[in-house]
Amino acid sequence: MSKSLTRSVRGYAALDPNSGLAPYEFSRRELNDDDIGFEILYSGICHSDIHQVRQEWGPALYPMVPGHEIVGVVTEIGAAVRKFKVGDRIGVGVFIDSCRKCRNCNYGLEQYCAEGMTGTYNALERDGKTIAFGGYSNYFVANERYAVTVPNNLDLAGVAPLLCAGITLYSPIRYWKVGKGSRVAVMGLGGLGHMGVKFAAALGAEVTVLSHSPAKEKDAIAMGATRFIHTKGDDWNKELKKGFDLVLNTISAEIDLEPYLQLLDTNGTLVVIGLPGKPYAISAGTLLDGRRSVAGSMIGGMPEVQEMLNFCGEKDIVSDVEVIRADYINEAYERTVASDVKYRFVIDGKTF
Repeated sequence: MSKSLTRSVRGYAALDPNSGLAPYEFSRRELNDDDIGFEILYSGICHSDIHQVRQEWGPALYPMVPGHEIVGVVTEIGAAVRKFKVGDRIGVGVFIDSCRKCRNCNYGLEQYCAEGMTGTYNALERDGKTIAFGGYSNYFVANERYAVTVPNNLDLAGVAPLLCAGITLYSPIRYWKVGKGSRVAVMGLGGLGHMGVKFAAALGAEVTVLSHSPAKEKDAIAMGATRFIHTKGDDWNKELKKGFDLVLNTISAEIDLEPYLQLLDTNGTLVVIGLPGKPYAISAGTLLDGRRSVAGSMIGGMPEVQEMLNFCGEKDIVSDVEVIRADYINEAYERTVASDVKYRFVIDGKTF
């Protein structure tokens, strides 16, 4: 099959920053020869969806159909597609295109494309005209390069958040070579943080969760953490200083990094993963004391996303989710902002 008629799609969209999301019908493009079309079975709700819908990260494109944690089953393929076949379980994440020719793209680091990756939504496609609509819908079309295969043993609802929350933690954990004997601290046990705990523990690391929510201790231990620290008071870090090789900061709130930087041993690194509203103030003296580093990491390229899913298949790792109907999206947004979810909302695609 080389072409498909333009398909009418049901989804949810924001028409402006203030009115919430509502049912919305639109059309997906015809399949190109290297495209796949698939029925969306589950779509995760990421906190970045909320930021973009509410235009908290700068000017946005409306109408906006959010969603970049998308899983489903292939229903059609273009004539040149070799990676997938009809019936395959499939996933699409944070981006749907890149320049495909720069050094980063050639190295499989499409998330750092020199010309900029094309976001799955709230972005213009490479033609510079067409608004990309995301996964809060019942059907999707994507180039086969930007989709991945989902192992058959994994629950699809739990897989959806792996396409963003999962790879966002897997990528730095792999880059900084976490393994047996590594001492890893995870700041925050939310949609991002809980995946960091699961991955680091599965790789044999000693994992400590740093959280302001003591009620999450039992969950943290069940996910593989060996220690839980309640970050309340001025001296919570006193016994932990210089005790970690890697600190993963999944917190999006504006916080003081100083007590966390003090946790790093010689040559240790604090990786910024969450996106706060303002720049951090960092003490040069704390960095100099032990050749400490502060770094950043953003999702992963297509080879690494597939590697992560294969690893999840081997270790039986998925995200902890609460599956909702599409008509519950606005309530789910409010609960996400209030940190009232364990640990990711996922929309049932059949309810659009």
